Amino acid sequence: MPDFDLVKDGARQITICNACRYCEGYCAVFPAIEQRRFFTKADLTYLANLCFDCRDCYYACQYAPPHEFGVNIPKLMSELRTDTYREFTWPALLSGLFKHNALAVAVITAAAMIITLGLVLAFQGLPVLFGVHLGEGAFYRVVPFIAMTVPPSLIALYGLAVFVIGALRFWRETQGSVVELMNFAALWRASKDAFGLAYMKGGGAGCTYPGESFSNSRMWFHHLVFFGFLLDLVATTIAAFYDHFLGWQAPYPYFSLPVVFGTVGGIMLVVGTVGLLYLKWRSDRNPAHASMFSMDVAFLLSLFLTSFTGLLLLAFRETTAMGTLLVIHLGVVAGLFITMPYGKFAHVVYRYAALVRFSIEQRRVEGNG
Repeated sequence: MPDFDLVKDGARQITICNACRYCEGYCAVFPAIEQRRFFTKADLTYLANLCFDCRDCYYACQYAPPHEFGVNIPKLMSELRTDTYREFTWPALLSGLFKHNALAVAVITAAAMIITLGLVLAFQGLPVLFGVHLGEGAFYRVVPFIAMTVPPSLIALYGLAVFVIGALRFWRETQGSVVELMNFAALWRASKDAFGLAYMKGGGAGCTYPGESFSNSRMWFHHLVFFGFLLDLVATTIAAFYDHFLGWQAPYPYFSLPVVFGTVGGIMLVVGTVGLLYLKWRSDRNPAHASMFSMDVAFLLSLFLTSFTGLLLLAFRETTAMGTLLVIHLGVVAGLFITMPYGKFAHVVYRYAALVRFSIEQRRVEGNG
């Protein structure tokens, strides 16, 4: 939960913004600010998750450091987001994973790879691990079907439950009602803004990221990551349909739908994550919060390793390296999905919920106008 001093300082900075209103055309945060005269913890939680960290307001602000007012909205919003992720997550016992996220991701991913390797060696042996396996079901000769499908499914369901609980807690905290969630016009508008990254365009010229110059590079790299991830989910879904309903087992031919979607998605993820990591490395640290910065890097590296090891597995699946690469890839994927509810991926849930709330507010304002 954000501490009292952070909430107090957040209200102070936002009140200054509300009086100035120079940045009202940059993103959704400032029109939302203008609908309020006073700012509670719930208001700050909502505004923080509505922020896309484009940083245009920071470089445009006449009251930013070293001014005595010290208005630094991107850093404030990042710090509030980090704290509210911990507040809304479930179970509370694991909320500490947000605080030391990079270490947690590294340890859990390494542990997942070691455990996977140990189980393969114990039950399958070295000849199977380093053997050449061809044709349908080749992967399952190294890691049995049950081991490859049941644990990931349970992990995914657990993660979904954590996100649903977090979203409901966020909605309740920001005074949202169940009836409002049925506002399909608001949901549609929020979805368009989310998929189009509408507020990563700043005032129209792009983000001032990684530095003070306007650029759309962050938006395009983000698009590559987002849609690459979706393509990989499509590939996994098609593969599941092939396996469960048609009886066709992986690995599939190079020009089959799962492989084509997975390959294109994997390449998009590699390019997008490398691009975002490069921009982050070059970025100005003054409008950044240290915990969020390390959380971003850990998540991007995890996504990169997942896609890169998947592409390596595809390229060398008919060689003696297949077993080793499969173990590494499964370990990395396990690390990604185990830590996903307790890392940067949480922003997808809370930011979308904030966009829905903003859409509802804007429709109300337009209706009154």
